[in-house]
Amino acid sequence: MAVNSPYLQSINQLVDHPLLAEKQVSLVIKREDLLHPFISGNKYRKLKYNLLAAKAENEHTILTFGGAYSNHIAATAYAAREKGFKAIGVIRGEELEGSWQMNATLKRANEDGMRFKFVTRSDYREKENHVFIEDLRKEFGDFYLVPEGGTNELAIKGCEEIITPEDKEYDIICSSVGTGGTVSGLIKSSFSHQKVLGFSALKGDFLKDEIEKMVDNKHWQLLTDYHFGGYAKISEELIHFINAFKEKTNIPLDAIYTGKMIFGLFDMVKRDTFAAGTKIMAIHTGGLQGIAGMNSVLKKKNLPLLNI
Repeated sequence: MAVNSPYLQSINQLVDHPLLAEKQVSLVIKREDLLHPFISGNKYRKLKYNLLAAKAENEHTILTFGGAYSNHIAATAYAAREKGFKAIGVIRGEELEGSWQMNATLKRANEDGMRFKFVTRSDYREKENHVFIEDLRKEFGDFYLVPEGGTNELAIKGCEEIITPEDKEYDIICSSVGTGGTVSGLIKSSFSHQKVLGFSALKGDFLKDEIEKMVDNKHWQLLTDYHFGGYAKISEELIHFINAFKEKTNIPLDAIYTGKMIFGLFDMVKRDTFAAGTKIMAIHTGGLQGIAGMNSVLKKKNLPLLNI
C-alpha cells in the first residue's frame, strides 16, 4: 500500500514524444530532482530520517563515504549544514588530496562545511569494517554514520514516500539503481497491481541479492542491460540521447543514473515490451550536480559534452 505522506511531494511531468504516441504508451517523470536545489532527488529522501535520527541521538557530526563526483557527498554536505551538523566525507582516491579544489562536487561540499579524509581504494573497500569505523572514531570523535550512497533502513523509509495515492493509476514504476535503497522503498510502497523496474547503473546482477534482502514484494525486476559498461561509464550514443531528450522535453538527465534509465525505457518501448495503453511513471532521482564533473571528464576524452 502506498504511503499517504503529508511531507514534501514532487510533480509528475507528462512526456510528449513521438515514439510514445506511436506505441500508445504514456510516460510521466516524477521530478524528484526539483524537490530541493541542492539536496536533490533520492538524496533528499534518504537523508531525511537519518538526520532526524542523528538529532534524536544528540549527535553533532555526520560522517559518510563517496567518490569524487558523488551526489551523496554533495547532498550530505549541504543537508548537514542546513540542519546544524558538522560533516565529514571519507573520499575514495588519495590522489585527490592535492587537487580536490579543481573538482566541482568536492569544492561545493567543502564550501558547505564538509571536511575530507582521502583514502586509498583498498582502504575505501573497508568502509563497512568495524575496525576501520572505530579508527575513524578515534580520529574524528563520535559521529552518526550514513553509509555510502545513503542506503539503510531509514533511507528506504524515506524513499517509500516517493509514491503517493495519486500514483495508483500507473502500471509500471521505474527507477535507476545504484545501491538498491531507492528502488527498495518504491517496491515496498507500490500498489499491488504495479510492477517496479529497476535499471542498474552497475555491471552485473549482484544488486538483485541486495534488494531481495530489503523487500518481500515479488512484483519487481532488476534490468541489467543498460549500464553502458558499468558505473559512471558512458558512450557517445548515451550522450546524444540525453541531449536530444532534453531538447525535446526540457527535462535534464544525468549520465550515471537517470539518463541510462530513460534510454533503457525508450529502448523497451521501441521493442514493444509494453502493451498499448500502459501507463509508466519514471522517478527522476536527481544527480544533476554531477554533470559539470562528467563534462570535465568527457572534454579530456574529446567526447561531446552533456547540455546543462
